[in-house]
Formats: sequence, C-alpha cells, structure tokens
Amino acid sequence: MQTHALPILQQQLLDLQDNMLNFAYTLTSDREEARDLLQDTTLKVLDNQEKFAEGTNFKGWVFTIMRNIFINNYRRIVRNNTMVDKSEDLYHLNLPQESGFSTPECSYNVKEITKAINQFSDEYRIPFTMHIAGFKYNEIAEKMNLPLGTVKSRIFFARQKLQSQLKDYR
Repeated sequence: MQTHALPILQQQLLDLQDNMLNFAYTLTSDREEARDLLQDTTLKVLDNQEKFAEGTNFKGWVFTIMRNIFINNYRRIVRNNTMVDKSEDLYHLNLPQESGFSTPECSYNVKEITKAINQFSDEYRIPFTMHIAGFKYNEIAEKMNLPLGTVKSRIFFARQKLQSQLKDYR
C-alpha cells in the first residue's frame, strides 16, 4: 500500500464509526459491549491497515473484522464456561448448566467489572484490556511502545486495583 493512502484509510475508518457502532450494537445488544467492540475493531483495523487491498470494499472489510472479533469473543466465553463431565456414568449432564450470565446477579457483576476497568486511566486500562483480550505481554509492549517490565507492572497494578474495588463481589 502506498503511504499517501494511509491517511485516506484512517479518514474512511473515522467516517464509518457511527455505522460500526450501530452494527456492534446489533451484535451485542448492549451499549457498553458495543463500544468495546467498536474500540477493539478500530484498533485491529489500524494495526492491520497494510493488509487492506485497495479497490476492495473497505466497509465490508471492516465489518468482517468486527464480526470475527465478536464471534471469537463469544467462542472464548463459551469455551471458558463449558463443563466436561468426566464421571463414569455422565451423571453431571443432568445438572443445570451455569453460563455465568444466566442470572441477573452474574450479569450485574460483569457490568460492574467492565465499569471498574473503564474507570482506570489509559496507562492501566489499555494494557489490561489488551491482556484480557488475549494479547501477550510482548505484543502489548510492542504495540504501546513501552518496555516489557512496564507493561507487566501496569497489568499487575490494574489487576490489584480491580480486585480491591470489587472485593465485595467475591
């Protein structure tokens, strides 16, 4: 891609933000989750802008990235909440399956956690959310142009801060 095309791509991305937020809301049905998905998608598009082939549908490319992020996040939640019954007679299969989001209390806790994380300053929130999203420490350090030790300590302090803010939810 030619360097003069990068600012055009970034402007196109800015122009799409409202459409992207609406699409994210249709996927998530939650304003906060939609904003998070919009932010994740924007970051991923900017990180991978050299992979966009000129002359193709930019909006379609961006929306595909958003949909894939949503699907991957959904799969991660399902995978983390899947219970494998290793008992001899499979007697656990008849027990009710808890997804972690089925009760109002659980969804309230998720919203409280998200709210607490979003109150962090950018220097802690960004590396912490990237770490939660699955980025490795060295990837975060590279993307944020920070030393590896700084990233690790910020994530550690963010985790401690989150634990102290949410100590009543344990």
